[in-house]
Amino acid sequence: MNTIKKAHFQLTLLNGCITTLILVVMTLGYLFISENNMMKNKMYSYQSDIYTITSYIEQQDIISNTWLSQLESGKKYYVSLIDNSTEFLYDINKVQENKERKHVLEQAWYYYQNESLSQIPHVLSYKSSYVSFILKCKDSTNITFSKYCCFVIHMKKNTSNLKILLAAPLENLQNQIVRQRFLFLGIITFALIAIWIFAWIFTGKLLTPVETNRLRQNQFIASASHELRTPLAIILSCAEIGIDKNSCSELVTIKNEALRTSRLLNDMLTLLSCDTGHLDIKPISTQLDTLVLNACESFENMATAKHIKLNIHLPESTLPDCICDSDRIIQVLTIFLHNAISYTPEGGSICLSLVHLNKCFEIKISDTGIGISDEEKGKIFDRFYRSNKARNDKNHFGLGLSIAYDIITAHYGNIKVTDTPGGGTTFIITLCNQPISKFTF
Repeated sequence: MNTIKKAHFQLTLLNGCITTLILVVMTLGYLFISENNMMKNKMYSYQSDIYTITSYIEQQDIISNTWLSQLESGKKYYVSLIDNSTEFLYDINKVQENKERKHVLEQAWYYYQNESLSQIPHVLSYKSSYVSFILKCKDSTNITFSKYCCFVIHMKKNTSNLKILLAAPLENLQNQIVRQRFLFLGIITFALIAIWIFAWIFTGKLLTPVETNRLRQNQFIASASHELRTPLAIILSCAEIGIDKNSCSELVTIKNEALRTSRLLNDMLTLLSCDTGHLDIKPISTQLDTLVLNACESFENMATAKHIKLNIHLPESTLPDCICDSDRIIQVLTIFLHNAISYTPEGGSICLSLVHLNKCFEIKISDTGIGISDEEKGKIFDRFYRSNKARNDKNHFGLGLSIAYDIITAHYGNIKVTDTPGGGTTFIITLCNQPISKFTF
């Protein structure tokens, strides 16, 4: 996945998550407030009924069966009266036939007698007061639950001590709440789908100019690099011929500058391949010890010229082959050895070692150079990053370590950087025999 695709995905994820979070929080807040208001309105309605019922009973000398039947019509309330500890049965047939009513009232009286006695009564008049509670009652199957809002009115009337139990089913309110929740769930689901689609399209539109400029830049770099390679090759060839015939310092300078420019072009082409996801990796069975030895030998003259001791440590036993792109691994070793020699002072030493551990190969490049600070260790693999110690070095462009990291990552390996005991820097490259496909980010 290239950088633009990553940015597109991350921006969509960021916008979508933030919008989703805001929408969900607002919806939950609205539902909480709405359901509380619905419950409060229902309770206000019940309390109004309680005052009306209490006033009616206080004014009447006789409680008629007709009035009680009207009170229970439509299942708004289940009513039970106890007069001086004796239950008042206003319709024996109705009591016997309606098992649900009987069950609810029994549960309500049981709850009242055992759970709600500690409640402070609400005063209705000098004769009356009431307590209220929510009853969660099982049905006759003991499987499902129903909620009831219950009120027990205490009233002194003549010589009687009345207790009136009113159990109001909350099924309609619960159904209303459930319908509202499902409605909002559907709306939210549709809204979130629309939001995520919009976020994906919107961020894509925002990044279109960036992607266009990036493609144009890559095309320019590729074209320029390829166009410059041919004249550079001619310059190098002519300079080498001239040096062989006449040791002219100007020709040596031309050759060195041409080589430096050629390395820069090759680095730029490698980075371009990484960005576009087309870094060409050709894994083959490779003798890694031979590869390391050849890389070390190619830098012996450079190390000798700077009076740097170049050591190599290879296992005495025969190593298994490593599945890797030998040319790319040579490129990585060249980058690290060139850096090590560049930043190691005269009289220093460089050690290149190879070990095989747990089906993985570990290559160490240690030097006694200027070292890398802890602050810079997290930045050295960034493109075009150069430490303050390397800014005046025209032979380094801040690309080598980034390229090495991309190549090793393409091999499903990793690179660590540590301090060399006594001063300097140690790079540890780990390669494991894993299936390798064409490199993509």
